[in-house]
Amino acid sequence: MKHSIVAAAALAVVIGASGLVAGCVAQEPPAYVADYKSAEYVIEGRRIKLNDGVAESEAAPGSAAKVVTRYFGNEIEHDLNGDGRLDVVFLLTHETGGSGIFYYAVAALDTEQGYVGSQGLLLGDRIAPQTTEIGTNNIITVNYADRAPGESFATPPSVGKSIRLLLDAETLQFGEVAQNFEGEADPDRMKLDMKTWLWVKTRYSDGREIQPRQTEAFALTFGADGTFLATTDCNRLGGAYAAVDDRLRFGDLFATRMYCDGSQENEFTAMLGTVVSFRFTSRGQLLLTFDAGSGTAEFK
Repeated sequence: MKHSIVAAAALAVVIGASGLVAGCVAQEPPAYVADYKSAEYVIEGRRIKLNDGVAESEAAPGSAAKVVTRYFGNEIEHDLNGDGRLDVVFLLTHETGGSGIFYYAVAALDTEQGYVGSQGLLLGDRIAPQTTEIGTNNIITVNYADRAPGESFATPPSVGKSIRLLLDAETLQFGEVAQNFEGEADPDRMKLDMKTWLWVKTRYSDGREIQPRQTEAFALTFGADGTFLATTDCNRLGGAYAAVDDRLRFGDLFATRMYCDGSQENEFTAMLGTVVSFRFTSRGQLLLTFDAGSGTAEFK
């Protein structure tokens, strides 16, 4: 389970990605090494020592299946703890002998004694990593593509996602930075095509409020070429959009035609058809406003 941080300045790590209470894994002294690709990292409660980027062990005693942990890449260098040394954040893959390939974000701090590895934070199974970035207040953003809820692993990942992390240099654990407070984003630098936007809720002027019943099912992606793609809890949508200043219109809509009982797709599609303008907030949100001031949809 991933945990949240209400503000970058108040990191309170309680539960790690493996579901373990902080501190219950690392009672042994940390192992320091000269090369971060040969450091020790904690994955799902187990200490795993890499050797030149790879660790391998039996999945079970006497089993031919192997547990393989491997350096993947997408690394960035940044001083995460203010000691003047460049630390490293990168991704590992972890295979446990089955069909899954699990991706983890890890960090290696460069200390006077050598590199020391962090606990890993699970990103997902068989995802498609894209970029890793560093921002203000040492906030790390990992961008990747995943599948829509219910999609088979045979389907290539196509839904863009981002997770924003902060490392606690004392516990060597990552926490997820919640985007629910003011003053974190710069609306003047935000763009429609900067990420995939997830529908959070819609408020109508008559007091009604609609929220998606399936979290992260409704995703909206703007292309730089004036086209957009969207997923719902049933079908995939697409079409064209026109954005001039703060004005926004969707058109030429097409969609797959699968029927899903109880789907909220009709509400979502109708909502897009009434959008007339947009704006960004300092909380990193995209707000779409409907014609005649009839309502506003919130995306994150």
